[in-house]
Amino acid sequence: MTTLTKILRWLLGLTFIFSAYTKFVGPGFFEITLIDQGLVPNRMWAQHAARFLIGVEFALGLLMLLPYYTKHLVLVSGLMLIGFSIHLGYLWAIGDTENCGCFGEMISMSPAESILKNLAMLAVAVFVWVKSTNERTNKRALYITSLLVIGSMWWWLPISNAADFPFNSFTHFEHQGRTDLTAGEKIIAVFNLDCEHCQELAAEMAALEKTNSQFPDTYVLYFSEGSTTPTDFELLTQSKFPYILIDVNTFFNLIGDSPPRLYHTIDGEVINIWDTDASNQLTKLLTNK
Repeated sequence: MTTLTKILRWLLGLTFIFSAYTKFVGPGFFEITLIDQGLVPNRMWAQHAARFLIGVEFALGLLMLLPYYTKHLVLVSGLMLIGFSIHLGYLWAIGDTENCGCFGEMISMSPAESILKNLAMLAVAVFVWVKSTNERTNKRALYITSLLVIGSMWWWLPISNAADFPFNSFTHFEHQGRTDLTAGEKIIAVFNLDCEHCQELAAEMAALEKTNSQFPDTYVLYFSEGSTTPTDFELLTQSKFPYILIDVNTFFNLIGDSPPRLYHTIDGEVINIWDTDASNQLTKLLTNK
């Protein structure tokens, strides 16, 4: 094997490792992407599918860096790239321009951009496959390493039970697109677009966000019962948070006696619920950071 072929093989391996890492640090986003793209039916299936695919990418990348190299590894990687590209081509054809999740949330890529990336990787894989020889290798080491790496994903990324999380169904927000509310610290606001108290709180939150770099990622669930639109609300309050419109039943299930209400969550667990004193409580939270 020539030096150039080895370098390209290592480059291909590092790309698979990087791709796996970007999903590993935020598996929830990848899970939601799998659901949105119709690859799995629900979050439970998505949790297992995400860990399997992350493990496969880690295993492929790692084995390409080790001396156990075999042409079969490049063949498997090439088939994966072709399969992913076909799926991405379908998404592109139906007009999906959102982040495809190939590099998680770290690098946002549309299906078209990801296809170009895959074609470049496929060209490298074909070159490496053609130039490589059928070297003898320890296949048992390949299989054992693959099983250990893939299986370890369920240990490194334990599956949390967020069945009682009240915001499980909200995975797509205006101004942002796909979103995993179960990852990290979040503020989730429930507002009535025509409510003056909601408008006042939204304006205070927008002002706090502008002056505090540690302001948590904030998402708004809007309920509309009048003529005020989300755009009107944003102009009136000088705010622009990712939002989604909810129906009347969801709205009344999520508020207390009256709106507004703020939920403070960390990794899918509701830590605080604030109603009438929401602005002061949010200020205290920021002060204590």
